[in-house]
Amino acid sequence: MEIVIVTGVSGAGKSCAVNVMEDIGYFCIDNMPPRLIPGFVEICRANEEITRVAIVTDIRGGNMFLQLNENIDTLKKEGYNVKILFLDASHHVIKQRYKETRRRHPLFDVCDGDIDKAIDAEYEILVTLKHKANYYIDTSLMSTATLKENVLNIFLDKPTDSMTISCISFGFKYGVPNEADLVFDVRCLPNPFYVPELKKKTGLDKEVRDYVMNSENSRELERKLFDLMDFLLPQYLHEGKSQVVIAFGCTGGKHRSVTFAENMCSHLKEQNLRSRVLHRDIKK
Repeated sequence: MEIVIVTGVSGAGKSCAVNVMEDIGYFCIDNMPPRLIPGFVEICRANEEITRVAIVTDIRGGNMFLQLNENIDTLKKEGYNVKILFLDASHHVIKQRYKETRRRHPLFDVCDGDIDKAIDAEYEILVTLKHKANYYIDTSLMSTATLKENVLNIFLDKPTDSMTISCISFGFKYGVPNEADLVFDVRCLPNPFYVPELKKKTGLDKEVRDYVMNSENSRELERKLFDLMDFLLPQYLHEGKSQVVIAFGCTGGKHRSVTFAENMCSHLKEQNLRSRVLHRDIKK
C-alpha cells in the first residue's frame, strides 16, 4: 500500500493538493494527529479496495505533530511505502494569504497574536520534515491550476488520467440530464424507430448503428463533434477539470443517442482518455 504524508506550511495549499489526490483515487483524510497514523494504516490495510492513502497532518495537531517523524519511521520499519509531500511558500505570501482569508494561524495564540512570529515558528518546527521530503512544491507563485498540475505530474504516469469523461445517452422526452456539461441534440438524424425491424433494437445493436451512420449528415456531425472534443478536452484538462459529462439526446434515448455516445466513448479511448458510457433511458 502506498502512503503519502501531506504536510508543510500552513496556508501553502495542502487542502488543494489532497483534493487533487482524492480525485485520482487516493483514500484521503485531513488533519490526522501523527499518533493515530499507524493504527489508521492498519485499518486501511485490512481493506483490499484501498491501495493508496494520502494523510494530511500539520501543525494544527499541536504538540502531537512533533511525533510525526517517529511515526513515519515506525511505518517504514514495518515495510510500508511511505512518501512525504511537503508544500511550502514564502513568509510574505503566507502572511498575505492569511490576511486575505482572515483565518487564524495555528500558532497565533502561542505567539501572542504576532502573525510574523507564528509563521517563523512554524518554519523552524518543519525544517527537519522539509529536508526529509520526497516531493517538494513551493506554491509562492503558483495558481491553483498550476499546483494541481504539479501534483498530477508527481503522482500520475499520465496527467490525462486525472480527468474522467462520461458519455451519456438520453431521451428528451424524459428530460435533459442535470449533470451534463455539454448537450448535443441528434434528433435531426435518421430515426431507426420508424423501421419495423429496428424499432425494438437499440444503438447497442450493429444494425441500428449502421442505419444511423449510413447517413452523410450523421457522419459529418460525428466528424465535427470529434474535432470539437479534441479541441475542448485538453483545455478542460489544463484548467484542472476532473470530470466532464457529454450528453447525447434523441427522442426516446434508445437509438441515435446511444449510437453517438458509444462512438464518442470509443473515439476518446483511442485518444488515451479515461472515458465511460452510460445509457440512461435505453430500457424505458
